[in-house]
Amino acid sequence: MNFIEEIRWRGMIHDMMPGTEEQFAKETTSAYIGFDPTGDSLHIGSLVQIMILVHLQKAGHKPFALVGGATGMVGDPSGKSAERNLLDEETLNHNVACIKKQLEQFLDFDCGENSAEMVNNYDWFKEFNFLDFIRDVGKHMSINYMLAKESVKSRLETGMSFTEFSYQLVQGYDFYWLNKNKNCKVQLGGSDQWGNIVTGTELIRRLGGSDAFACTTPLIKKADGTKFGKTEGGNVWLDKTKTSPYKFVQYWINASDEDASNYIRIFTLKSKEEIEEIEKLHNENRGARLLQKELAKDITSRVHSLTDYEAAISASEILFLKGDAAVEGLKNMSEQVFEDVFEGVPQAEVTLSEIGNGLSIIDVLSAKTNFLKSGGEARRALKENSISVNKAKVGDDKILGKEDLINGKYILLQRGKKNYFLVKAV
Repeated sequence: MNFIEEIRWRGMIHDMMPGTEEQFAKETTSAYIGFDPTGDSLHIGSLVQIMILVHLQKAGHKPFALVGGATGMVGDPSGKSAERNLLDEETLNHNVACIKKQLEQFLDFDCGENSAEMVNNYDWFKEFNFLDFIRDVGKHMSINYMLAKESVKSRLETGMSFTEFSYQLVQGYDFYWLNKNKNCKVQLGGSDQWGNIVTGTELIRRLGGSDAFACTTPLIKKADGTKFGKTEGGNVWLDKTKTSPYKFVQYWINASDEDASNYIRIFTLKSKEEIEEIEKLHNENRGARLLQKELAKDITSRVHSLTDYEAAISASEILFLKGDAAVEGLKNMSEQVFEDVFEGVPQAEVTLSEIGNGLSIIDVLSAKTNFLKSGGEARRALKENSISVNKAKVGDDKILGKEDLINGKYILLQRGKKNYFLVKAV
């Protein structure tokens, strides 16, 4: 398949300028996507565009990743209801370096003619003064043309600064500069960028550049109407210090069947035949969630590592394990993974000195934590053999000490199969 055929069957085309497909079929073509450097990590929303560049390079074309060091100082109004804070140069430079490191996980920057290349629009804007810009670029775009853009029209009632209004012209000039200096003929991006992208093609036409084309991807929506890439804790980041591998895996594992079927086409490199076979096996036993597991394994292994994926799966399975395997699993869990797995579990604090002196299990279950309502209820539960400490069954003679602390900090109480409680030593 050629590049356009590949992303078309994956459902990754929203709008395409006439002649774009023919351009890719005709010759090796350079194309670019812009990435917003307002943070020091990309998130899984950015992964859609990264995968577009991956497919572009696999098809033999040359990908450019433009990091907006200059446009990051302006702020893109597309899809925004209010103006955002602007960043200083030092912060932007740090963010750009971090983003390049993430892009290098997916794109080959050293493979000959179609090596990926990263460019920063600050490099060509830093010496471009305001008067030169409005004389050499601004005069080619009418106010009427710029006002017609959806990103502008949607903000006219609430207000928009001249800074934001100028954004489409600045981004348009990026395309012109790459077209002129790097022979870049196609800009790719999300469907919310269509207005900015066609401003670029129009500017190239008016300034006498070479052929220029555009192609955008649909904005991903979840089947239940909630926003893709968001959790209660915020964005799902590619940086494991912001979103741990455990939480990253859980995001994909918890996807609905309908969403997982969509995601596996967009976020993996699996072939059409492989995906259809996975879906067939998944539909034979939906409870096994094979589709979600294959999706999570593929993405996590590429964003983080196979080891991180396996550790996350092992951690999630601890909830269902019993006996020595469960006890050993808890002991070997890192503090971060432990906190991720048991996030949201009710907890109470005791002092390290109390634990050091020894606490009876009855006191810990009742008076010290209120996990159970009374000492009497605690004794009955212990007599029924339904209480576990760190996944090991205990009796009413159990004394909790420092040796019971996981990572020197936590004790995991459990009643029955699903009722958990954390004791934190402080």
